[in-house]
Amino acid sequence: MHTFDLKTPYTELERYLKGQGWLESGESIENLSLAGSGNMNVVLRIRTGDRSLILKQSRPYVQKYPDIPAPPERIGVEHAFYQAVSDTGIGAYLPEILGFDPEEFTLVMQDLGETEDMSRIYNERRFDDAHLLTLIGILKKIHQADIPSDYPENRELRRLNHQHIFVLPFLKDNGFPLDELQAGLSALALPFKEDTRLKEKINALGDRYLSQGDTLLHGDYYPGSWLETENKVFVIDPEFSFAGFPEFDLGVMVAHALMASMEAEMPERCLQAYGGDLHTETVRAIAGIEILRRLIGLAQLPMERSLEEKEYLLQEARKLLSA
Repeated sequence: MHTFDLKTPYTELERYLKGQGWLESGESIENLSLAGSGNMNVVLRIRTGDRSLILKQSRPYVQKYPDIPAPPERIGVEHAFYQAVSDTGIGAYLPEILGFDPEEFTLVMQDLGETEDMSRIYNERRFDDAHLLTLIGILKKIHQADIPSDYPENRELRRLNHQHIFVLPFLKDNGFPLDELQAGLSALALPFKEDTRLKEKINALGDRYLSQGDTLLHGDYYPGSWLETENKVFVIDPEFSFAGFPEFDLGVMVAHALMASMEAEMPERCLQAYGGDLHTETVRAIAGIEILRRLIGLAQLPMERSLEEKEYLLQEARKLLSA
C-alpha cells in the first residue's frame, strides 16, 4: 500500500493520479494541504492550475488515534454508500465522487471549499432551524434508499464503534482520564457506570446495533459529518454506514441537536420533523446513549460546557433512556 500525505513528493502523487485517470496529462499539482481535521482518515486537498480536488485515504488505524486499529476497507463502504444514494435526489447535498481505488484505499471527490464542519454549533449553542429541517430531510432520503444485495456489512468498523458507544464509556476502569478533561467529571460519570438496569438497556441496543437491519444508515450522522458553505449544507464521511435500524441515525442526530441547543424539547422537534413509522422510544434511547458516551467516553466533542451543564445533559440522557 502506498501512503499519501503532506510529505509525498508532488511528482509521485501526480504519477498516481494520472495513472488512475484522475488528472489530465498536462495537469500538475501546485499545492497540497490537509482538508479538515481527518479524525478517521488522511484527507488531502490537491490544487492544480485549474481546479481543486480532495483525496481521502484510509489506513489500518484511526488517524487521530493511531494506536486504535481500524479496517482500511472502510473507504470502500463510503464509496458504496455514495453509489447507493445516487438515485435518491440528494446529490446536491453530497460531494461528487471522481474516483475510487480499492487497492490503495483512496477515494477522490469534489472539493466543497475551505470550510469547517458544523461542530461550531456546540459553542454557538444554537441549531439553525432551516439546517435542522434540511438535514432531517436528507436523512429520510438516505433511509429510503434501496440497499444493494452486496452492500458491505462493515462489521469490523461496527465492532470498533460498538465498543466506544455501548461498552467502554460504562466500564468503571476504562482508563479514560475524565478528571483531566474537567475536574469533577469522573464523579458525574460514576452513577451511570453503576446503574445495572440502565446498562442492561444499553447492552440490548448495542446488540441490535451489531445485527443486520433493512435500512441504509449513514452511521455517523452528527455535526462532524456536516459541512456548511454559503448557507448550504453537505453530508460527508459515511464510512460507518451499514444496513441497520433508522432509529440509530436519528437518535444520534437528536443527541447532538440537544447538546448543541441545550433545549430539552429538541428530541420531540426532531421526531416530528422526521415523521414516518419510527419506534420513538428507541430514538430517544439512542440519543441518551450518544449523549452519555460523548460526555463520559473517549470520543469527546469540541464543546465548552460547565460541570453543571454537563450534569444537566447527563440527566436529560437518563430521562431519554428511561422514556
